[in-house]
Amino acid sequence: MDPTHVAVVPLLVPLFAAVATLLLRPYPTLQRGASAIGGVGYLVAVAALVRAVTADADGYLVYALAGWDAPVGIVLVADALSAFMLTIAAIVGVAALLYSLAYVDAEDQRLSYHSLFHFVLLGVTGAFLTGDLFNLFVWFEVMLMASYVLVVFYSGPEHTRAALHYTVLNLLGGALMLLSIGGLYATTGTLNMADMAHRLANAAEYGIDPAPVLGLSALLFAVFALKAGIVPFQFWVPDSYRAAPVPVTAVLAGVVKKVGIYAIIRVYFTVLSGAALDVSLPFVAGDSVLAYFGPVLLVMAAGSIILGGIGAVNQPDLDGLLAYSSIGQVGFIALSLAVAASAPFGSEVMLVGIAAALVYSLNHGLAKGALFLSVGVIRRGVGSVEFADLGGLSERDPVFAGGFFVGALALIGIPPLSGFFGKFLVFDTAVRAEAWLALGLALVGAVLTIAYFSRAWNRAFWGEPVAFDPQPRLTLVVVVLGVGLLLVGIGFQPIADAAQRASEAAVSRSDYIDAVLEVGR
Repeated sequence: MDPTHVAVVPLLVPLFAAVATLLLRPYPTLQRGASAIGGVGYLVAVAALVRAVTADADGYLVYALAGWDAPVGIVLVADALSAFMLTIAAIVGVAALLYSLAYVDAEDQRLSYHSLFHFVLLGVTGAFLTGDLFNLFVWFEVMLMASYVLVVFYSGPEHTRAALHYTVLNLLGGALMLLSIGGLYATTGTLNMADMAHRLANAAEYGIDPAPVLGLSALLFAVFALKAGIVPFQFWVPDSYRAAPVPVTAVLAGVVKKVGIYAIIRVYFTVLSGAALDVSLPFVAGDSVLAYFGPVLLVMAAGSIILGGIGAVNQPDLDGLLAYSSIGQVGFIALSLAVAASAPFGSEVMLVGIAAALVYSLNHGLAKGALFLSVGVIRRGVGSVEFADLGGLSERDPVFAGGFFVGALALIGIPPLSGFFGKFLVFDTAVRAEAWLALGLALVGAVLTIAYFSRAWNRAFWGEPVAFDPQPRLTLVVVVLGVGLLLVGIGFQPIADAAQRASEAAVSRSDYIDAVLEVGR
């Protein structure tokens, strides 16, 4: 079999699983079995793709759909960057899916839950693999349409309100994204990302004025920041995370947010970085379009870290604390990308900054997945996640408490957990770049993280024990993710190597162009 066909398999598996679970609605047991098989199959498909990308001499798998070659046809592009992000999606997504089998009511599972869940995975996968901007929009919409329904899944007043906010904001974001993509097409004459990168890097040869690209890319940047929940586009996060079923919230925080992060890295570091502007502005180092977003992203990262951290400290319940924590934690990812964007293109600082964002994304996905799934264990076992109703859970169920504790320590950044390396790389990026403001923001964020997780542990797991009904099947998934955080930290070298390859793929513009456009030759 042509190895490039491996690139399409992670798309086909969730598509078939979504269709199968719809057709098997009259047979709930078979439906749940098909969904579980689809989830495990997705994990295997992603593992095969990662192996194929690693084994390929050039590190690129390019699949032209229906035989239509780039730049005219639709292509799927798998490289070290997309493989890294797909790995996060597969681990967190499958863990949340298996958790759903025991957590979500049987009747709710039968109606539409599993098909919607797999459609979210389908949209995420397509966004990570697509080779053109218009289909990035299409896959965003596939992912979001399914998530709209999952946010309002329980149909209560608060769920409907949260889903309305989430839907309206993302519909506006989708319209803005389509407008900016149309403008970029009118400016460059192409939608294929490799072809656009080539044309922008040779703007004079193609008669392209790069100036409109800055404004259009700013609109696009706002959309990606909205998807990632970066300040000032974070306001949908707390209500949506509270409203959705717990396993869906784990996917929203651990996977869906990473689609926005991936889009920022791919579009700005790979595609738009070659567009040079004859404009000089304060605080902008260089003439590349990419350089203009470094200071902007730094301000947004600062807002995310501070607002998310302070908001988490003041929450009266655990799910609210974790929701605001997600805003703060994504600020660390944005902070390292801000420093990377401000560094000379292809420099060591840029590579370390992107690698830091990727490692932090992996740690955040695993840890936030474990912590949000812990909320489900507490809600099912106690009946409430309000701190006023909690206490002594570590005495009632030490194994579950250990899983939560590991997830919290991973986000705090305690060795040997994976979070230590993520935070270390963020600090290392700031020090290498001599970006002392960024370093100060990272330290503030670290202190706030310690503060709100200490509060969560003291209020929920210490003190007078409350009545708690253990949930062994749900606890198992939390503990497995906690063990994963430990194993990633202990065996960090392969993860570091993968992140380094992914960061190099993000800035290897000429290699990306050659790999994709070679299909058309």
